[in-house]
Amino acid sequence: MLRGKKVVLGVSGSIAAYKMANVASMLVKQHCDVHVVLTKSGAEFITPVTFETLTKNPCMMDTFDRRDPSDIHHLSLGQTADLMLVAPASADILGKAACGIADDLLSSAIVAATCPVLFAPAMNTHMYQNAIVQDNIRKLKSFGYEFIEPASGHLACDAVGVGKLPGEKVLVEAVMKRILGTDDFSETEAEKDLAGRRILVTAGPTRESIDPVRFLTNHSTGKMGYAIAEQAKKRGAEVTLVTGPVNLEMPDGVESVPVTTAEEMYQAVVSRAKEQDMIIKAAAVADYRPKQVNQEKTKKQEGSLVIELERTKDILAELGRIRRADQCICGFSMETEHVLENSAKKLEKKKVDMIAANSLRETGAGFGTATNHLVLITKDGEEDLGMRSKAECADMLLDRLFEIWRGKQKKEGKL
Repeated sequence: MLRGKKVVLGVSGSIAAYKMANVASMLVKQHCDVHVVLTKSGAEFITPVTFETLTKNPCMMDTFDRRDPSDIHHLSLGQTADLMLVAPASADILGKAACGIADDLLSSAIVAATCPVLFAPAMNTHMYQNAIVQDNIRKLKSFGYEFIEPASGHLACDAVGVGKLPGEKVLVEAVMKRILGTDDFSETEAEKDLAGRRILVTAGPTRESIDPVRFLTNHSTGKMGYAIAEQAKKRGAEVTLVTGPVNLEMPDGVESVPVTTAEEMYQAVVSRAKEQDMIIKAAAVADYRPKQVNQEKTKKQEGSLVIELERTKDILAELGRIRRADQCICGFSMETEHVLENSAKKLEKKKVDMIAANSLRETGAGFGTATNHLVLITKDGEEDLGMRSKAECADMLLDRLFEIWRGKQKKEGKL
């Protein structure tokens, strides 16, 4: 979709610079000609070799490093490109641009650019909210520069608030929207990053019979799990969806394994676990079931009725116990109180890679909604995705889990 288009990526000093490797890769997969300008402080976080390997173009850092004497690159970069994306844009580079300071290659390229320039700020929340930084942003907007708003969540400095660089998909969508007028590339080559991967997803509720007429269940509709399965399939994965009873259409090309009870889901998941690269447990599985199931309809009687319950098998804990070293497992945690605290405990207890936490108490999140508010919890911390459509949540969850999976493959010497 970007064949014949040239994009300059300006990468400044921020821990979020690591995300730009994937942004560069995603743009290249769209046949975009990508050129990276890396500041000296940016190079403290990510190496020029990374970008040169991905883009097949030199990663430029020095105004006076002119490999081609005829190319005055601090002028040509922004004058021959279709778009310049400065991401992460630090407080430093925003201040320089707002004041017209051109004391390094990136700031010079911004000042000289005749193409649209798009800034994606990323910094500590107190820095971002500083009156001077905000004034610089307003000044740049008044000059016609465009911005991608930072996300909110847990930052690398342990602060919580606005200042996160948005996910790679958000950045690439912004580039495509600015150049092509569209942000829809759900079916494009760039989205086939999960090709060849086997992913098992669970979704929906389970039902535990009391008698032939009645059963115990929960309010899960399966929408979140189905969204994950659908997005994973669109991105090229081989997807198995183990689903409880729901009223949803099965995504095209997804293997469906219908189950009813917690025991059936346990058997379906565990028997398929070893062959999977990633397992995402989004189903709301019953923790308890009636100890005795009446063979006939339970008759109404005077007074109270007591039903003795017994624990069902813990599917997520079993997956953590039998997992392969190169396998990724994500569980979901629906809570009504102490959401992050209760969810974080499951990460270690269940021996999984990620817990996607959400609250039933928040409007727009939880069961039956078109949106959700996930907080992804890993050993490295928490990432608040904010309120998004379930498809967006699914994509961002898959992005993070795929990053973890790739890290495991490298550790095992498989990549």
